[in-house]
Amino acid sequence: MKIVKNLALACAAILVWLPDALTQSTEAPTGFDNLTNGFLSQPDFDSARAVFEEREGLADGLGPVYNAQSCAECHQAPVSGATSQVTELRAGHFDTRRGFQNPPGGSLINDRAIDPAFQETVPPGNEVRTLRSSLNALGDGFVECIGDDTLKSISQNQPASMRGQVVLVPVLEAPAGTTRVGRFGWKDQHASLVSFSADAYLNEMGITTPFFPQDNTSNGRVVDDGIADPEDDGADVETFANFMRATKAPAPDPVLVATAAARAGSALFDSVGCVTCHVGSIPTAKPGTVINGGTFTVPTALGDKVIHPFSDFLLHNVGTGDGIVQNGPASTRTKMRTAPLWGLRTRDRYMHDGLSVTLSDAILRHGGEASNVVSAYRRLSATRRNQILAFLASL
Repeated sequence: MKIVKNLALACAAILVWLPDALTQSTEAPTGFDNLTNGFLSQPDFDSARAVFEEREGLADGLGPVYNAQSCAECHQAPVSGATSQVTELRAGHFDTRRGFQNPPGGSLINDRAIDPAFQETVPPGNEVRTLRSSLNALGDGFVECIGDDTLKSISQNQPASMRGQVVLVPVLEAPAGTTRVGRFGWKDQHASLVSFSADAYLNEMGITTPFFPQDNTSNGRVVDDGIADPEDDGADVETFANFMRATKAPAPDPVLVATAAARAGSALFDSVGCVTCHVGSIPTAKPGTVINGGTFTVPTALGDKVIHPFSDFLLHNVGTGDGIVQNGPASTRTKMRTAPLWGLRTRDRYMHDGLSVTLSDAILRHGGEASNVVSAYRRLSATRRNQILAFLASL
């Protein structure tokens, strides 16, 4: 099992920088209990959650094209802020001379419209087509508070053949030109929860804000929802961001994770090399650290915490890239963000498109940078493979 041993050594190298940081940090709170992590008081958290769950209507500026009427419509299993079975559709065109090209109106093809005349479809000539599944947002306040240097260190300590790509993306709420390491979205297209929320408010619900003051078109054609833009003054965007900042991280099943099979599977997960990209433990920055271009200071509730996302939040080519380019360079076309595995037990569809419906299928779909890891997994006995699956099912 030479490959397994080599991968284990590589995984150890990734974690060289972690021990001191982890010993100084405390565990982030976890749970699916609708309780605050301490960033907001419980009454303020409940109020923010109500806004997150609020359904937008025509009078609020819904549309003219949209995918959902509330944040919780796509983030609600098992509680608001989590994941769901909902997917969105993206499309585009690729040729070797010009690279990836957006269709008129952008790669997102909205599923719904306030008027049948506004309905979007994939324009002819856009052969790149993919589904994107809803992402878990629980614990994202801790993810936001991971230092850029920490994510860069993870990348630098990964084997060259598996090195995650770091992309710098705009922070919308900061002065123009401010960038930070991307970590949110399937393409790491955002680095702050305010930016992420403003993007979703426009592209998923059609609500304009000072960050995105113009309505989306219908396949490039300007249409009108009848409400003056911007439709929200940005207050809701801040509330969405603060709700996510106050959520606890997803919790593993306390019974399943303690079983002999899951414990053995955890060790095998590390030894075959899954942990190279699905990093098990990451510390957040210290309280008082200023991030997001000076617009947010890491609070005590989120700072000096250890999280267990089982992700490096970096972009990798594992053979399943969806062909879409967003905030990153052309090289991101074939790459996706490493899917965080925390909360995996609450899902029944896997990978970026939700098209894998068993954990085994999801593992075996990996190729590219993960080819050696999958080869090592295939060489395990059926019993050991099942132990890895038991571990994943406990997360």
